[in-house]
Amino acid sequence: MSYEAGNYDVIVIGAGHAGVEAGLASARVGAKTLMVTINLDMVAFMPCNPSVGGPAKGIVVREIDALGGEMGKNIDKTHIQMRMLNTGKGPAVRALRAQADKFTYQHEMKKTLENEPNLTLIQGMVERLIVEDDICTGVITQTGAVYHAKTVVITTGTFLRGEIILGELKYSSGPNNQQPSIKLSEHLEELGFDLVRFKTGTPPRVNSHTIDYSKTEIQPGDDVPRAFSYETTKFITDQLPCWLTYTNEKTHTIIDQNLHRSPMYSGMIKGTGPRYCPSIEDKVVRFNDKPRHQIFLEPEGRNTQEVYVQGLSTSLPEDVQQEILRTIPGLENVKMMRAGYAIEYDAIVPTQLWPTLETKKVKNLYTAGQINGTSGYEEAAGQGLMAGMNAGLNALGKEEVILSRSDAYMGVLIDDLVTKGTSEPYRLLTSRAEYRLLLRHDNADLRLTELGYQVGMISEERYQRFLQKKQAIEEEKARLQQLILKPNAEVQSLIQSMGGSELKDGIRAADLLKRPEMNYSHIAQLAPAGQELDSDVTEQVEIQVKYEGYIEKSLQQVERLRKMESKKIPDNIDYADINGLASEARQKLKSVRPLSLAQASRISGVNPADISILLVYLEQGRIAKVANE
Repeated sequence: MSYEAGNYDVIVIGAGHAGVEAGLASARVGAKTLMVTINLDMVAFMPCNPSVGGPAKGIVVREIDALGGEMGKNIDKTHIQMRMLNTGKGPAVRALRAQADKFTYQHEMKKTLENEPNLTLIQGMVERLIVEDDICTGVITQTGAVYHAKTVVITTGTFLRGEIILGELKYSSGPNNQQPSIKLSEHLEELGFDLVRFKTGTPPRVNSHTIDYSKTEIQPGDDVPRAFSYETTKFITDQLPCWLTYTNEKTHTIIDQNLHRSPMYSGMIKGTGPRYCPSIEDKVVRFNDKPRHQIFLEPEGRNTQEVYVQGLSTSLPEDVQQEILRTIPGLENVKMMRAGYAIEYDAIVPTQLWPTLETKKVKNLYTAGQINGTSGYEEAAGQGLMAGMNAGLNALGKEEVILSRSDAYMGVLIDDLVTKGTSEPYRLLTSRAEYRLLLRHDNADLRLTELGYQVGMISEERYQRFLQKKQAIEEEKARLQQLILKPNAEVQSLIQSMGGSELKDGIRAADLLKRPEMNYSHIAQLAPAGQELDSDVTEQVEIQVKYEGYIEKSLQQVERLRKMESKKIPDNIDYADINGLASEARQKLKSVRPLSLAQASRISGVNPADISILLVYLEQGRIAKVANE
């Protein structure tokens, strides 16, 4: 029997990494928000790798923070180790990665949700949506509670019809043996959504007391204090190391001998797995010429002996997993605490979404996270923030936000999903971003803080600090452009010590900084600024001056893209009326319903000739409209 349980602006279903960001974002833009999750003890749980960040992903965490989200702040408070990756490479591929204390991470995030004004967090299982005339107006839970809302966000992760697979064993379950969501998945099919079956997996966890670390290589965190959030001022200094070891020929032989027992090769697993995060059995089969694979031993927290065996994701039977582990140096006498497993789940085909993450089929219904076909906490959190922000803005009658590919990695992620779709769990890579020189770890605040402030997610105090930083960067760049350094003994000596060629004439400080062997500290040594500048200001000055030419070229490309983005395609366009379009292009355009010519050009199966025809058609429509006026 059902009962009326309450009215809200926004309802968020799920409290994983997408759910928490969605709930906080909608509440922070001013919408009265309800979050419903199957188990309150699993808020922001990390069922897989207890880490945040890495290539591309770490930049997403910075972008989430720049917009006023929570993931960066939470990992800064709860990590056990932090490292900057790719420090020997250019700024476009540098990325921060933190090892999390998975339990503290959960507890801190739950505390944040509970203390957020405008946000109510409850335990419950949503089984149906209230949909009238293709408009979502609320949800109904397993207990019959009816909650009404102006907008709803689904962030169910891998819970939709989840099934755990371990060797010959297969049973209905969410991650980590949690209750799965079955009826909501069936209901989405009733509403006409196309669903696909995806698969992901985890490695075993082992007892730290039974590892011989002397046979492994230590992987410490950075000595320099690091943070994801621009607001972090307190840094964790007592870091825990991770450890590196390797598989070997004996490991690979055991896997080969037991492939017939692997659900991946026996046909038990039907879902498509993530290509960029393969299981150990998949790695051994696909890369059989490799004598070994890296295995990282990563502590799951400060107050547990469980260690995550990164690189050994598997769904092989439990006895085989134990046998495999004991072939690895350092793990000869290891005790397995939890076996690895695979999990299959339902996801919706993401081309059924607008770039706002609202569904095309049902108005005022949004989806975010693994339900949209992605893998990874960071991809989920980025989508959650955008879906929650837009659901909140929509509910309040305000204009929604769409990030372009040149604005953020989150813009690349969402555009790839809604325009191209995905045939496997999608993972962000730096190679997916054509403007990666603009979308750097170091400049996420310069790209997105203004937007975060406009929608109400960035405080006035933080915004003023941001403006001061921006001004300091511009003033110092201007000073270096005007400052002439003469070829005196001090200047020549410094240049010579750095292996550079001596000056013949005076040189602008900015031009000297562009030399590969020079950095900002050298310039400051020769001609210090009038006041002491923060390191994040000097870092920006150095990058913007050094890479000025490359950045300018990227900005010119962005400008060309903007011209195509400005050519809007009416939603009521009938592609059947456009002569000359290839049949595949017509079908894809009708399915995706792109909002602009630029988005249309990125659809797989739509070629440049089709875009030219579409452009002529749009221009003729405008000419006709002007003539009629």
